[in-house]
Amino acid sequence: MKSPLLPDLRLPAVLGLGAAMLTAAPDAAVKDAVAQKLATDYPALEALYRDFHAHPELSLMEEKTAARIAVELRTTGAEVTERFGGYGVVAVLKNGAGPTVLVRGDIDGLPVQEDTGLPYASTVRVTNLAGQEVPVMHACGHDVHVTVLVETARMLAALKDRWSGTVVLVAQPAEERGMGARAMLTAGLYRRFPRPDFALALHTSATLPAGTVGTIEGFALANVDWVEITVRGVGGHGAYPHTTKDPIVLAARIVLAFQTIVSRETRPLDPAVVTVGSIHGGTKANIIPNEVKLQLTLRSYADEVRAHMLSAIRRICRGEAIAAGLPEELMPVVTVVEEEATPATYNTPGLTRRLHTAFIDWLGADHVKSIDPEMGGEDFSHFGRTVEKVPLCAFRIGTVDPAKLAESERTGVVLPSLHSSRYAPVPEPSIKTGVTAMTAAVLELLGRKP
Repeated sequence: MKSPLLPDLRLPAVLGLGAAMLTAAPDAAVKDAVAQKLATDYPALEALYRDFHAHPELSLMEEKTAARIAVELRTTGAEVTERFGGYGVVAVLKNGAGPTVLVRGDIDGLPVQEDTGLPYASTVRVTNLAGQEVPVMHACGHDVHVTVLVETARMLAALKDRWSGTVVLVAQPAEERGMGARAMLTAGLYRRFPRPDFALALHTSATLPAGTVGTIEGFALANVDWVEITVRGVGGHGAYPHTTKDPIVLAARIVLAFQTIVSRETRPLDPAVVTVGSIHGGTKANIIPNEVKLQLTLRSYADEVRAHMLSAIRRICRGEAIAAGLPEELMPVVTVVEEEATPATYNTPGLTRRLHTAFIDWLGADHVKSIDPEMGGEDFSHFGRTVEKVPLCAFRIGTVDPAKLAESERTGVVLPSLHSSRYAPVPEPSIKTGVTAMTAAVLELLGRKP
């Protein structure tokens, strides 16, 4: 029985033999083949998804997830390489001359205690790389991503008589730490394997209805920078503040001054965000501490805006410390955590328009949306930032029950977001639409066999 959340992927039978019908017939046959295979494969596919969901692994620790993906990809006849750039998996499907298309799916989970109530909810707890015991959950849809990656590989293997070229399937670790893509590229992804002419990725959306796809031309996701600041002072007794240099007051001034970086130093047409997400200092009410710790996330699109924001952070910290009368040796320490920084994701406009049209052809106009860019981040951007300048397209797939989305819009009650302990994609329409869209995208870009 067809899910009410899914677009009808099967076309009506071709009744006429006009020129237009003859031209469309091969595409109709491919679409029907994809729909039929999805219907046949889906029970096992959802079981695979549930297994991934129930057994998430943290960034840089994805050993079992990667091993399972490698097993699944080998069934397609692909040449599979494991432990590439960490726990990365690369599978290559070669099928004659033609373009090379890279398809990437990220595989890591998050340190979140799941609260979805699902029968296959994660109960995993692990010791992380810092030695802390933490819960783990697929709270960002990476379980959907890898399930779609595996089935897309199966689909393309089954359709080899319809396309020519090469498909490089990349199961990428450590996206949540911003490290995995860079590690795989540094390990020689574009040297050891066929260099892609195009690179594609999808990501779940917690705001789009299941059964839909969203595309964004140009900047889609932001530059992400993680900044740690130690605001230093001279501690002492809370009853005698005049004998101290209070780092809590100084930190408060610094946090407030940061707000002018966007409101007064950044062009209003240039998106930018400065968020102080963590501030810690002191141990007791009557003790003025020696230091306060701040953690910030910065978001931007333009690289020059990113550079200015980082410069302004340093300038403001120093200026406020000088104004507070601190000596040179007690200036704030500003550290940019480079290993977790990611550049903005820029969807190549021509490629994105081409795929948007293909999605409409496969899913119907009602199921394909042009959506707004976001200030979230993704290390998929690294695949287009090498000297090869590979064109990119990262698109969204909806995962929310349309009825719940409509209720949320009516009542104003916000639905769980990505990274929420209650985020739970609707599996069938999300996975089927993801597989259909990614298969359509790859076939659109590969060569075609007569």
